[in-house]
Formats: sequence, C-alpha cells, structure tokens
Amino acid sequence: MMALLAVTLGLCASLAQAQAVDRVYVIDSRGEVAMDPYGLCWRTNFWTPAAAAKDPAGCKCDKDLLPKEVCEPKTTADAPKTTEKKTGPEGVKVTVAADALFDFNKATLRPEGKAKLDEVVAKANSLNLEVVIAVGHADRIGSAAYNQKLSEKRAASVKDYLVSKGIPANRVYTEGKGSKQPVTKPGQCKGPKSAKVIACLQPDRRVDIEIIGTKK
Repeated sequence: MMALLAVTLGLCASLAQAQAVDRVYVIDSRGEVAMDPYGLCWRTNFWTPAAAAKDPAGCKCDKDLLPKEVCEPKTTADAPKTTEKKTGPEGVKVTVAADALFDFNKATLRPEGKAKLDEVVAKANSLNLEVVIAVGHADRIGSAAYNQKLSEKRAASVKDYLVSKGIPANRVYTEGKGSKQPVTKPGQCKGPKSAKVIACLQPDRRVDIEIIGTKK
C-alpha cells in the first residue's frame, strides 16, 4: 500500500508540475517525460496539438503532429534540395454524416451515429494511430454560450464511444466550436425556430472527426 501511495503521489506531483509550467506531458521524478511500454509519451489533460508545439518535449513526443517549422526551424543557409520523397504520417479526415449523429438539442448519439462511428474505429485500427481529433458543432438556435456547451458535449459523446470501442483515451482530443462554423449557407434556413427550420439546420448538428496516423 505504501508503494502504491508513493507512485500515486509521484504521478500527481508530476501532473502538478506539468500544469505549473504549461507542460502537456507527464514528467517523472527524474524530470524526464514518462512513457508507456510502447515508447509513447504520456499526455496530460492539457494536451492539444497547439499546446504540444510549445512544450519542450513536443518535438520528441509528437513531431509528426507539429508544424515542420516548429521542430525543423529554418537556418540562414538554405539546405540543398533533394528529390528524395520524405515519408511521414498520413492524415485521414473523416466527416461523419450529420443527420446520423444527434437530434435537435441533444448530445446523445443516435443508433445510426454509432454505426458511422464504427466505421471511424475501423479506419483508426487500420493505421498506426497518432491522434483522433473530434470537433463538435451546433446549429444557430439558442444562445452562443449554450451552443458552445452543447458542441463540447457532442464531441465528448463521440470520444466516449470511440474509447468504449478500444481507442485509447489519451489519443482522442475533443473541442467544441458552438454554432460558429455552420455548413448550411446564409439564408438557407430562414425564419424563427420551427419544425421546418430545425430540420433544415440538421447538417450543422455534427462532429467533424480527423484521424492522423501512418499506414501499417
């Protein structure tokens, strides 16, 4: 029990240290980034691709996810050009069918939505997975603050389902965009709230999913 307590306290201290200095990776007692048995860096709950770019260990842990200029800054002398084709992670972006995911004002997945997410799981399992980015959206009905929370809940619902199907939780990053990025065009769904307008805005109630990994 004492050993377990010591390990727990050590991990908590590492997380506290990571938060204090804006670290997004778990730091062990030696001041090094903690890694799992597969050689992958342990991420904290503060990890995002943008935050990783600012972390001192970002290039070590997630070089393939960061902009090239972050990990390979330009020098004053231009490097000689070569015709050799560089290989890197292959990004696969999947946008799940909007009308299959959520009903109006809901963050609970429809059965049709789960079937679509099963396709995402199959795609992720076909890759050496780096990260899954799930971005939630809402339609324009309701306040901006309410729609922001709703979009976050929708992204979280997608993450929970993917994790239940075996995708590692620390590989799924979620974000909510509220109603700021509709796919319906301005003036397409005119009028106040009504059954017709709600049906017209269905495409805006979605979660965009991007899978990043390399071919096996």
